[in-house]
Amino acid sequence: MSEMPYSVGEGPATRVSLSLPEGTAEAIRRRVGKREFSAFITAAVERELRGQILDEYLADYERRKGPVSEQEQERARQVFDEVFAEEGEWPAAS
Repeated sequence: MSEMPYSVGEGPATRVSLSLPEGTAEAIRRRVGKREFSAFITAAVERELRGQILDEYLADYERRKGPVSEQEQERARQVFDEVFAEEGEWPAAS
């Protein structure tokens, strides 16, 4: 895979073709309206990509260091909650 010039969420907008089931597209339109459709899809895709990247990192970490303990998981939740609450980006973990 070649090196990307931009990180997730960065760079100029580019037009892509996207196929969705009509029911999904209509649900998005009802929720956010026509004008915010692309922004909604962008946010959803960025969340998914970040989640996959985090999952890959955690799997790699556990391969190298072993399983993450319950105490370490709780501390990680606290750190994520603090960081993302400050940035106003992601909701706190439940």
